[in-house]
Amino acid sequence: MSTNTQIRLMTVADYPQVYDLWKITEGMALRSFDDSEAGITKFIQKNPDSNFVALQEGKIVGVILCGIDGRRAYIYHTVVRADLRNQGIGKQLLHAVYDVIEKAGIKKSGLLVMNTNEIGNRFWQSQGWTKREDVTYYSINTSDFEQ
Repeated sequence: MSTNTQIRLMTVADYPQVYDLWKITEGMALRSFDDSEAGITKFIQKNPDSNFVALQEGKIVGVILCGIDGRRAYIYHTVVRADLRNQGIGKQLLHAVYDVIEKAGIKKSGLLVMNTNEIGNRFWQSQGWTKREDVTYYSINTSDFEQ
């Protein structure tokens, strides 16, 4: 486990480094508004205690976002810099979120991983998450609604 890694709450000021990390991470699916500075600012304001970054030597090397709606917790955009993987940083980020989820009294959490993201799917399965085969996920881009 990486001992020189600091885990702390993510702030809006972290966005440029976090976004740069997301952009270079294979398997990430970024959306223009949701993952923009404005979109992430809104997310952090709504969930101020459940988003974390991992730092080494003052640089962000990992991130995890978690939104809690009162009933469930949903994890998004979890990343550790490729050259620092398999050192326990992802686990440290995940356990920071688990502490928040537990304090909120949430008993069930979810996340989405692209089918083609082999690294992400292996990570989540290694952490005890179960791939669901019994549900179908639907989405809609509400900005496409005709007025």
